[in-house]
Amino acid sequence: MKIGDQTIQVSNRDKVLFPSDGLTKGDLIDYYLSVADVLLPHLERYGVTMHRFPDGLEGEDFVQKSAGNFPDWIRTVTIPRRRGGSFQAPIVDSKATLAYLANQAVITLHPYLSRADDLEHPDKMIFDLDPPEDSRDYEAARQSVLDLRNVLTELDLMTWVQTTGSKGYHVVVPLDRKLEFDDVRQFAHDVALLLVRRHPERYTVQQRKEKRQGRVFVDTLRNAYGATAVAPYTVRALPGAPVATPIEWDEVEQGAEPQDWALKSILNRLAQREDPWTDMLRHARSLTSRREQLEELLSEQEPAEEEESG
Repeated sequence: MKIGDQTIQVSNRDKVLFPSDGLTKGDLIDYYLSVADVLLPHLERYGVTMHRFPDGLEGEDFVQKSAGNFPDWIRTVTIPRRRGGSFQAPIVDSKATLAYLANQAVITLHPYLSRADDLEHPDKMIFDLDPPEDSRDYEAARQSVLDLRNVLTELDLMTWVQTTGSKGYHVVVPLDRKLEFDDVRQFAHDVALLLVRRHPERYTVQQRKEKRQGRVFVDTLRNAYGATAVAPYTVRALPGAPVATPIEWDEVEQGAEPQDWALKSILNRLAQREDPWTDMLRHARSLTSRREQLEELLSEQEPAEEEESG
């Protein structure tokens, strides 16, 4: 397969990756090439980790961080490990790279939250919101997304949302890259805590599942060095080949669910509407200037019971 200046040796196009749907590796390659123009802007500045399924969903899978023996035309970024050493993460900035990775049975792409040119300062803050543990209560998850948006709006922070293609939703705030991860994670945690104080019956920041008691966990743990988040328009390794899909806020209000779009349907959506995240990074904001206001909002609420009990 000739793509631009590169030739990709495609193997086993007919290998079935999604048995219940009959989707093959060739279908995956074709999909990623079809959405490349909308997907690449979300990947081209970042290193990525790769979730590979060489024998499809019914075989063994693994997460690969290093570019390993990839062709030298694939760009990489050196990612230092906190405990020493480093590895070369691929940067997906071309259709040829997308096709190469899909041919390696990379189903899902997870970019880092900081750009390759500055790994210490994230350009986004992410909240991960799933239904309560062991449930499919998407209404509770949707409500959490809307309640969180309201809090962030009070702080004059613009927000974007996507279905993850798995269990829930990601709410994203673009940042000006002035703060390091520890500061961003603390800010995100305090926003989550404010949500818990206002609605203790609905939300929790308890990491231990047995302490959540049917409430939505406001997960801010992705805001850490070395953490990643699923890329927009990437396929999830689940039956039906659902796709992580950026959506408009009115679609959340109208009941959009986490797996509403999939490999077989997302192209119709993209043909009918623009990517809602196209200009997201142009609206990057400072968290530093909003720290005092967040502290004031927290002080107006009584501590939640889970804070007092530890």
